[in-house]
Amino acid sequence: MGRRPSFTNLVSLALGLAFLYAPIAILIVYSFNASRLVAVWGGWSTRWYAALLEDRAMIEAAAASLGIALASAALATVLGTLAALALTRLRFGGRLPFAAMTYAPLVMPEVITGLSLLLLFVAIDLDRGFLTVIIAHTTLTMCFVTVIVQSRLAGFDRSLEEAAMDLGCPPGRAFMTVTLPLIMPAVAAGFLLAFSLSLDDLVIASFTTGPGATTLPIRIYSEVRLGVKPEINAVCTIFIAVIATAVIAASLIGKSRERSRERGAPLAA
Repeated sequence: MGRRPSFTNLVSLALGLAFLYAPIAILIVYSFNASRLVAVWGGWSTRWYAALLEDRAMIEAAAASLGIALASAALATVLGTLAALALTRLRFGGRLPFAAMTYAPLVMPEVITGLSLLLLFVAIDLDRGFLTVIIAHTTLTMCFVTVIVQSRLAGFDRSLEEAAMDLGCPPGRAFMTVTLPLIMPAVAAGFLLAFSLSLDDLVIASFTTGPGATTLPIRIYSEVRLGVKPEINAVCTIFIAVIATAVIAASLIGKSRERSRERGAPLAA
């Protein structure tokens, strides 16, 4: 029988949750504030969501952020999964330098990463815009995907692939039909993390963006310096809802697959 949590533990948990989520809750509540003054409550209203629909610059920045996040997360997921496979299954001479370069963005300050990428784009004479931001975000997020997928591959049973290949399945098809479905939860988690990091990034995007490629964090930062507008609360609330929906959907899909495997295991036995 488990011990009941003490009063001190409950208070510590409540304070920790309040510290993490109270600012988000306040932002969501004040996005429905009828007052034009952000810090003054004027009753419930959805007027700022309607005003957001008329803010073309904010909508374009949000669309740009979503497009960049989806593209960079997809590239980071593919490249990160391939890097995890190489680090887990291959033994080659340059493995240690390759691993060091793959994991470098995890510990490197974003200012240094952004500046180095800016110097690279200037050196190769690549105009800054959507492409450079996508490349920069892919560089930033690929290492996170690699770590997540590599941790899943470390405990993967290679005999499943070997059994498929013994039955005549080519290596590529064995990977697509056996390995990939089993590591898909880790791949999906890596994609969601890469998507969230790209959507949130301000520092690297500010170094690598160009005219016409303003992301939402850059747009919000530029407007906050002149004062917080109620529309900012509204657009942030929408993005919180989108990310929360994606995380909940991924969690439900993962649990559904686990239940399906548990139901199929006795039958297979």
